Amino acid sequence: MLSRRIQTLSPSLTIAIASLARDLKAQGRDILSFSAGEPDFDTPQRIKEEAIKAINDGFTRYTAVSGIPEVLDAIKNKLKRENNLSYERNQIIVSNGAKHSLFNLMQVVIDEGDEVIIPAPYWVTYPEQVLYSGGVPVFVDTDDKNGFKITAEQLRKAITPKTKMLILNSPSNPTGTIYTRAELEAIGEALKGTEILVASDEMYEKLVFGDHEFVAAASVSQDMFERTITINGLSKSAAMTGWRFGYLATPKKELIEAMDTLQSQSTSNINSITQKAAIIALDGGVDDDIESMRKAFEARANEAYALFNEIKGISVIKPEGAFYLFVNIKDLSSDSIEFCKNLLSETGVAVVPGIGFGSEGYFRFSYATDMTTIREGIRRIEKFVNSLQA
Repeated sequence: MLSRRIQTLSPSLTIAIASLARDLKAQGRDILSFSAGEPDFDTPQRIKEEAIKAINDGFTRYTAVSGIPEVLDAIKNKLKRENNLSYERNQIIVSNGAKHSLFNLMQVVIDEGDEVIIPAPYWVTYPEQVLYSGGVPVFVDTDDKNGFKITAEQLRKAITPKTKMLILNSPSNPTGTIYTRAELEAIGEALKGTEILVASDEMYEKLVFGDHEFVAAASVSQDMFERTITINGLSKSAAMTGWRFGYLATPKKELIEAMDTLQSQSTSNINSITQKAAIIALDGGVDDDIESMRKAFEARANEAYALFNEIKGISVIKPEGAFYLFVNIKDLSSDSIEFCKNLLSETGVAVVPGIGFGSEGYFRFSYATDMTTIREGIRRIEKFVNSLQA
């Protein structure tokens, strides 16, 4: 009865773990969940007020599929002001979250048998959407030693005549690492002379720590600008996960037109009220709130990093952005699913197995929660780890 397409998909492991943790908590278990990729902060007040105003003004009808002119202009101005990228309205489309933007892109670009290069570890959704589109995920393994980042040399070796796209994610989910300008320039050089597209997922661009700098992939050269599709949104930076606001920008107008057509026959426009509220965030109206959240995430990152590296038997590299640690448990277990199941069962701590991100021997720990919970969670993990080595 089910289509072949839907049978290619696997449920999201991160969502499954988060749901299991919620169910156990509802049953009365003492559960500490570090599985969800969602800020624990409330949406800034100014954004909420703008949404209320839109409702009271009766802005509750259909809009253009790709977004209202005001929100497209806000995105255009943001990309120019913050990333030195120049687009026109017809080179931008707004969708129901960055996941939807990525889905639309895959559907209009990937044909049966097209290869998409995905550095591992990766966000769980990338290969699933490639498979659903009829494409072939080509995984390139990275690890702690190279900062979980694909090198230009690895990229060259992975390219075949069937390669259609490379997916980049910086800052990264699940590792928290960031590509430098030099690294992106080298990737750009490796792609010169090809028709390969770059899908650059930049959802965590505002959550950068220490002296690290976020660099938009499309900004490093004219050649990279022409081939890069920039994907972003407000879920992580502005704590707007439930509002579902994502956007995509590319100089290739035919891609935007194709995605507009697809979206017109699937979801149509995104929530009209969300579009109005998003303008405040895009125009810099809540930059102080975003900076406050960034500072809190950085403090948590530093604390969690220090605590984890005191535990014998595991290790973790220091996150440069986002709100995740990708913890190495290779000396303890070769089965991250079993490790995480036992950890949850015995200690009530929920983390996500690394195999779900394409890298066995790790787990992802989200520090998008308060410091007290983080400390207690890591204390329980340490006790569990010590019991394995006793």
